[in-house]
Amino acid sequence: MSRRRKGRDVNGILVIDKPLGITSNGILQEVKRLYGAAKAGHTGALDPLATGVLPLCFGEATKFSQMMLDSDKAYIATARLGERTETGDSEGSVVATKPVPAGLSPEVLEPVLEQFRGNIQQVPSMYSALKHNGRPLYEYAREGIEVERPARPVTIYELRLLDVRENEMDIAVKCTKGTYIRSLVEDIGEVLGCGAHVIALRRTLAAGFTLADVHAVPDLEAIRERGESLDGLLVAPDAALSMFPEHRLSGQPLVSILNGQPVRIPGRAFDGFVRIYGNEGFVGLAEALPEGEETKLVPRRLVSDSGKR
Repeated sequence: MSRRRKGRDVNGILVIDKPLGITSNGILQEVKRLYGAAKAGHTGALDPLATGVLPLCFGEATKFSQMMLDSDKAYIATARLGERTETGDSEGSVVATKPVPAGLSPEVLEPVLEQFRGNIQQVPSMYSALKHNGRPLYEYAREGIEVERPARPVTIYELRLLDVRENEMDIAVKCTKGTYIRSLVEDIGEVLGCGAHVIALRRTLAAGFTLADVHAVPDLEAIRERGESLDGLLVAPDAALSMFPEHRLSGQPLVSILNGQPVRIPGRAFDGFVRIYGNEGFVGLAEALPEGEETKLVPRRLVSDSGKR
């Protein structure tokens, strides 16, 4: 006999302003409890040190969490210069100290930052959640085991110096998925010759959502205490999929897509994932495969009627 799920059907995305000092999963469980939701997940963990944009997916929206995870991200980071830590951030013990070069200024730092813009190769931190032989790297690190990590290609779209002080600097970064800001700061510190680590990190963009879209957990708790529903704060799953083109279907092609069957449309307007809409709104994601003078739309992720908002 199948086990009955606990909680109610909740569908949509809620963007949380993750607070300092708690894991992403800790916030997820807290918000899931506030909603009484049966199914929920987040779209990429932030370290306890980090704050900011954390989209949470409920119900049908969880079908698109991988696409959200693959999206570009943006951060504001504060780096402490002159100290290198075992974790690359202030949660780890200091393992090396060196004097900070005198006379650091925007003019001095700009050529250094320029080396890290565009397509670069980055070695992930040993304190990352990347897995080796089925175990996250941070577990090996805590046991004092160093695992060889190949460099991975990432793209830094934007790297701006916001402020520089005697032994600190603030930077704004926009980057592809899989970029480790701790590693970026450590690498900048190496070029400067003094080492560096992250002491504050705030995510400002994820899955197309910004700080203008976030909700604070205490505000959610206050709404619940007033006996009001939180459901009105949810946004529809397609709000996080604007990076994909839109295509509308009706009639038999729409019926076929809803039944999980591919359809062909004239022309080669699309390639890759496409948001599909029908008479009653968003129905899911299809993959567009050009074939001669036609494009085949293959359904990949469809929402049920309960998932439409």
